[in-house]
Amino acid sequence: MKTLIFPILLILTFCGSAFAQDAYDEALAQKLGADEYGMRKYVMAFLFRGDKVNDFTPQQRSEIQAGHMANIGKMAEMGKLIVAGPFMGNDDLRGIYIFDVQTLEEAKALTETDPAIIAGVLKMDLKEWYGSAALMMLPELYPKVTKKSF
Repeated sequence: MKTLIFPILLILTFCGSAFAQDAYDEALAQKLGADEYGMRKYVMAFLFRGDKVNDFTPQQRSEIQAGHMANIGKMAEMGKLIVAGPFMGNDDLRGIYIFDVQTLEEAKALTETDPAIIAGVLKMDLKEWYGSAALMMLPELYPKVTKKSF
């Protein structure tokens, strides 16, 4: 039995490779900015609870949150924000952004437009990230699965 496992795995590997090569779409890869591995560079922002959360009333925090959500929409419309979302729970790590930008400085400039960052309700840690170029298709696909907006 053990002597059969290696040849079977080898065959499956070659089948997977052949399928991946048949499925490759050069025009799409170029459009998405993919390298030869189907990957590209992004900048990821980790959103943390800010130091000034308790300086605001619940009503003020609600208004800041509304501005935060509007800013997310604005950055997405600009084509700079590819992914955004909160983490579950109530820990200090609140959410993430994934930006389609080339530099940390460009991402920093975008995060500094966020009312929650300006108010100190959130703070961000920016990191360059190497991920699938297919993420660039999310803004096109998201409306197709969204029944209700925030």
